[in-house]
Amino acid sequence: MTELHLTLDNLDDILSGQLTEEKIARAKTLFLKRLAEQAHRFYRGKMQTVPKAGVFGFNWFNVWYTPGVSQISTTIRADNDASYELSNRGNYVAVVSDSTRVLGDGDCTPPGGLGVMEGKSFLMKYLGGIDATALCIDSRDAQGHHSADKIIDFVKMVQPSFGAINLEDISQPNCFKVLDTLRAECDIPVWHDDAQGTACVTLAGLINALKLVEKPIGEAKMVFLGAGASNTTIVRIIIEAGGNPANIVVFDSRGGLHRDRKDIQADTRFYRKWEICEQTNPRLIADFDEAMKGADVLIAASTPGPGVVKPESVRLMAPKSIVFACANPVPEIYPYAAKEAGAYIVATGRGDFPNQVNNSLGFPGILKGALLVRARGISDGMTIAAARSLATFAEQRGIDPENITARMDEPDVFPHEAADVALQAVAEGLARVSLTREEAFAQAAHDIRQARAMIEHLIATEFIAQPPQSMLQEALEWAIGQV
Repeated sequence: MTELHLTLDNLDDILSGQLTEEKIARAKTLFLKRLAEQAHRFYRGKMQTVPKAGVFGFNWFNVWYTPGVSQISTTIRADNDASYELSNRGNYVAVVSDSTRVLGDGDCTPPGGLGVMEGKSFLMKYLGGIDATALCIDSRDAQGHHSADKIIDFVKMVQPSFGAINLEDISQPNCFKVLDTLRAECDIPVWHDDAQGTACVTLAGLINALKLVEKPIGEAKMVFLGAGASNTTIVRIIIEAGGNPANIVVFDSRGGLHRDRKDIQADTRFYRKWEICEQTNPRLIADFDEAMKGADVLIAASTPGPGVVKPESVRLMAPKSIVFACANPVPEIYPYAAKEAGAYIVATGRGDFPNQVNNSLGFPGILKGALLVRARGISDGMTIAAARSLATFAEQRGIDPENITARMDEPDVFPHEAADVALQAVAEGLARVSLTREEAFAQAAHDIRQARAMIEHLIATEFIAQPPQSMLQEALEWAIGQV
C-alpha cells in the first residue's frame, strides 16, 4: 500500500500504479461508498440548523420570539407574500421524497433517502446559497401501496413554509402524476430533479457535444435507453429544444417505444411514456442494436452497470458518436470501454470521470433563479434556458471532447445560470417580482459567496473537523482488497 498522503484529488494517481483501468473504476466506486459511510458516521449526517440572526443581549429573545414576533404573524396574515420578506421562506426549499427510487438502489424505505436528500440540501447551500431541508415521507396508503395522492397532499400542506419544492427519488408511475399535479396546483415552484434536472444538464452537455461533432440537433439520430422519469423528460425537453422526434428511438425494459405498444397505451398511469410512443420511432424499431446502427447519440439512464450497454452496440454507431451513460452509481458502460468501441465523446453522471452530466450543475442555479424572482413555477422554458446558460458558460471558457460542460468547481456558473432562469421567469410572466439580469446575478453571487465563506470559516475554526487521514486510508485499502 502506498505511503503517499491520500486525498480525493490524487486518488487516480495512487491507483494508477497498482491496478488496471477496469479495476481502478471498480475500486473508486467501492472506495467512495466505504468512505461515505465512515464520513457520515463521523459527522452524523451533513446538515444542521444555524440562526442567521444574532443574540446581542438577553432582551433580543423578546424580538425574535414573543412578544415582538406577534407583529410578524399579523403582518403576514394581512399579506401572505410578506412571508418572503419577514421569514426565510424566500430562500428555503423542501427536498421531498418517499425514497422509493433512490439512485440505483430502488426502494430504500422513507428514512433510507435521508442521505441523498441531505446531500441535495448540502449542494443547494454550497453551490446555490439556498437553505434546504430533507423531508422523507411515508407515502403508503392503508393497503400498503405507495400513493401519489399522499405525496401531493403532503406537498400542498407544507408549501406555505417554503419558496420552492424539490421532488426527488419518487418511483414511476407516481412521479409523473405527482409532478404534473403539483406544477398545476401549487403557487410555488415544484421541481422534480430526477426528471427536469436531469433533462437540463443532459441538454446542456448535448448542445456542446453536438457543436464539437458539427451535427445540428434537428438532424442528429438519437437512441435513449431507459424510459423512467429521467429519460421521458429528457426526450420531451430535447424535442422542445429542436430535436426531431422522427430521429428518436426510446427503449424500456420491453423494447422500443412506438405507437403499436398497446401495453403502454392501456396503462394510463404511464401517460408520459405513451406520449413518446405517439411522437417518436415512426419505423417501429423494436431491437436496440437495430436502432444503434448509424446513431449519432446514445443517452442511457437505465440500470447501473457496467455491461448494460455492450461495446458491440457502441461500435454500430455513426462516426464521432456521443455516448451519455448516466446511471448511478455505476454507468451502463465505463468511459474507457465506450471509447475503445469508437465513441468520440463520453459523459457519465460521476465526477471522477470526464464530462460529468450531473444534476448538481442544474438545480442549485435553477432553484436560486426561481427563488430570486419568487416564481410561481418552473417551466420547461426555464429548464431550457438553464441548459443553454450552462452550455454557453462552458463554450466561452473552452470546450473539447473531454470537457463539454460546466463543472461544479466553477463557482461563477451558478449565478449566471440563476440570472438566466430568473430572466426567463420574468419573460414568461411567472415572477412575482421583476429583476434585471444584472440584479439577479449580483444577488445570487452574493448569497453563494456568503454561504461558502461561512462553511470555510467553520472549517478554519474547527467547528467542522477534518476527517482523519486514517479514515481515507482504511477505505482505500479495503476497496483495493475487494477488486
